[in-house]
Amino acid sequence: MTRSALDQDQFLTVLSRAEAVARFRAAVKPAPLGTETVPLERLVGRVLARDIAAPIDTPPFDRSVVDGFALRAADIAGAREGRPVLLALTGETIACGTEPRVSVEAGTATLIATGGPIPRGADAVVMVEHTEPSGTVGIAVGRALAPGQNIAFAGSDIARGETLLRRGTTVGAREIGMLAAVGLAGAEVWRRPRVAVISTGDELLAPGEPLRPAAIYDSNGPIVAAALEENGCEPVRSGAVPDRADLLEQAIRQAHAACDAVILSGGTSKGAGDLTYRIVSGLGDPGIVAHGVALKPGKPLCLAVCAGKPVVILPGFPTSAMFTFHDIVAPVLRILAGLPERHEVRTTARVPVRVPSDLGRTEFVMVALAGTEEDRIAYPVGKGSGAVTAFSQADGFFAIDALSEAHPADGTAEVTLFTPHLAVPDLTIMGSHCVGLDAVVGRLAGEGLAARVLALGSQGGLSALRRGECDLAPIHLLDPASGTYNRPFLPEGAQLIPGWRRMQGILHRPGHAPFAGAADAAGAIAAALADPDCLMVGRNPGAGTRILIDQLLGGAKPPGYWNQPRSHNAVAAAVAQGRADWGLAIRQVAEANGLGFIPLAEEHYDIAVAASPRRPEAIAAFRRALSAAAADLTALGFTPADPPETPA
Repeated sequence: MTRSALDQDQFLTVLSRAEAVARFRAAVKPAPLGTETVPLERLVGRVLARDIAAPIDTPPFDRSVVDGFALRAADIAGAREGRPVLLALTGETIACGTEPRVSVEAGTATLIATGGPIPRGADAVVMVEHTEPSGTVGIAVGRALAPGQNIAFAGSDIARGETLLRRGTTVGAREIGMLAAVGLAGAEVWRRPRVAVISTGDELLAPGEPLRPAAIYDSNGPIVAAALEENGCEPVRSGAVPDRADLLEQAIRQAHAACDAVILSGGTSKGAGDLTYRIVSGLGDPGIVAHGVALKPGKPLCLAVCAGKPVVILPGFPTSAMFTFHDIVAPVLRILAGLPERHEVRTTARVPVRVPSDLGRTEFVMVALAGTEEDRIAYPVGKGSGAVTAFSQADGFFAIDALSEAHPADGTAEVTLFTPHLAVPDLTIMGSHCVGLDAVVGRLAGEGLAARVLALGSQGGLSALRRGECDLAPIHLLDPASGTYNRPFLPEGAQLIPGWRRMQGILHRPGHAPFAGAADAAGAIAAALADPDCLMVGRNPGAGTRILIDQLLGGAKPPGYWNQPRSHNAVAAAVAQGRADWGLAIRQVAEANGLGFIPLAEEHYDIAVAASPRRPEAIAAFRRALSAAAADLTALGFTPADPPETPA
């Protein structure tokens, strides 16, 4: 039966996070899925299912740890410098892998290499450096030794029967070495859960395919598959399935039959086009145990257990999908894989800005960490549930309680790290972004320095610099009163590193009216404002380009003004794809996108530095990188400014 586009199923009762987790775990009853024996060459990353005892001693025989002569310690008890003891050589030479055949009798010695087996009768090895030849078949030993000296005895490293590795150990290179040393060619490990990964949606394309209008690439599928591998599972990639009931049902039922768990993304909301949860509800008992969780991001999460197998429908937006996966789903899958639940590493940090939140939902806020150990700063980097890049910029996240409507500015938060080891970048750069900045930061990497760049706009960067949240703030702000760029806006005591000059202008599709006949930028803008069907694309508040736009428009808010992307590239994409007709951006992105460009003004893109930098040596490295990148900037079409100033 055809359903109306307005006919929408409601969520099941929205549960608290704690209740949703409790219901899911109670239905799954998570436990390892069974064991299998895996050969040594495929053991890395696997989890041992049994304690492993050493079947042999290591080393398996007494062996020399130096190059020298095997002898009896009693024979050289009186040896000292100036009064050596003479010993006769047995005539045998023992190398690694050579089985000794001649016993060492009193008054004799055998030449032996490091790692060679100790011959019968010998109980010490004198280093060759402490001997001198004596005739053709003897040596003079000028140093006494204790019995056992310079010998590694059998079982001194690993004794036969000793527990070598414990159950639950994740096998890495060190464990491989230990297993190989005792001759084990494989080990019994927990079987990896096979987890089907299905993305749903008519709009999804596989990476690599040509991008058609209104389509997006499937990022959830690859992200979830990689996250499964990180958590001890074997992903079974099923790709993207269109929103057709027959195709979805076939894909979901096949995945459920063939795998230990199924993870879908998309199709969890209440629209008539969302089919997946209806299909999942028919896969087996107990079925859906939670649909709708009081989380932000992640409210549409759907948790089910069907015929003993977990079936999860993650929200379609990447940020929502990954938060809910890591927070609720991954811990259960880790148990199925025989892994311990993830050990969370946390740090306390100051959040410099107020972060609003919705009452009634626990909200997770992704943050990038900066500052010092004494004053750790957590800067929110969330770009909404649909963002993918926020994960690459974030070090971790903190939670805002469901009963709170905001996290206060300068309040502290407990930040859960995405990885166990926190690596704060050498330089934190917040402000206006430019493709030229990428060239400079690339040079920094050559010096072994890491930089994190957050595009907050010129004014946002200066605010962060004043609060001590960043080391550098790239800006391009024109003071209309003086006609001067950037210096009038510097915080007290701050310095300015001259960067480069770049041309701002109007982007438009070639030949598109009203720009085709415009004599200059002023005429083009006047013509655009006179045409009610001419759609612009703006810029985000705080950006230097936004300030320039507002000056040019003189208070006008033409159609499209409130479309406010955060970068020049996003402006160019909107115009190139016909979602807008014009916008302001730099010449380089116009040329890269094949767009028309009407020059408006050459602006100064410079870098503000705090009065007392946190790491002066890193600032000096940035200055060197900027100088070294002059040719790169010129090749990109920019005009480098004068050599960077040397601070007084």
